[in-house]
Amino acid sequence: MIAHTSRLAALFEKARAEKRAALIPYIMASDPDDETTALVIDALTDAGADLIELGIPYSDPLADGPTIAAAGQRALEGGATIERALQIVRAAHERNAAPILFFTYVNPVSQYGAAAFAKAARTAGALGAIVPDIPLEEVDAFAPAFHAAELALPLLVAPTTPPERAARISERSDGFVYLVSRLGVTGARREPDIHWIADAVARLRARSGKPIAVGFGISTPAHVRSLAGIADGVIVGSALIDAMAGKRGAAAASAAKAYLISLRAAL
Repeated sequence: MIAHTSRLAALFEKARAEKRAALIPYIMASDPDDETTALVIDALTDAGADLIELGIPYSDPLADGPTIAAAGQRALEGGATIERALQIVRAAHERNAAPILFFTYVNPVSQYGAAAFAKAARTAGALGAIVPDIPLEEVDAFAPAFHAAELALPLLVAPTTPPERAARISERSDGFVYLVSRLGVTGARREPDIHWIADAVARLRARSGKPIAVGFGISTPAHVRSLAGIADGVIVGSALIDAMAGKRGAAAASAAKAYLISLRAAL
């Protein structure tokens, strides 16, 4: 197995051996400050996170719902940068925190330089990055740089993606396939359609042997419990950020840990 996928594969294999789905929380870097982010990363690690998605704040986040967009805005107002996000990951890696996968967009990576970003992310200790607005036809503009740095580039399959295109996306996706559970942006206000998700996972599994993680709209222990026997991973973002709303430092970390423990127990 090639290096940029083997480290992610190991996370899913461990969860599978424990007869559960991998738990993947999402937080925004530097929201509301770097110290809080570091404490929250450690709290999520202690609560049993298998992998942490760390958002890089961006002013035009197309896939982000109101909660995550607001988190990014708070971070930007506090002076967040890619360099600071890299430093957060570097320090977390040195503390043996849960593995981290960046979540960013095409424009910030392009502005930084794909090769330079990939090299810096690898040096910091990240496993790769999710870049949701990369069209399948443009993956080759980023994938070679990521693979050269031994980083994974997981791709997204949306509810509107035709089956044949979904199969091609799955083939090009590294580490796992990110299945978007519903139309629209991220958020925790609508119930996920568990039956549709189960059918979508089955279709993808028939075409790809890669792990499938489900995100967008997953927010409660009941959601996680329902998905635990369907998907290989469960991604939770907006509801986690809501749980920390208005808090900083140890208070934010405590709230994040309590919330994630409730989800971990449901697995």
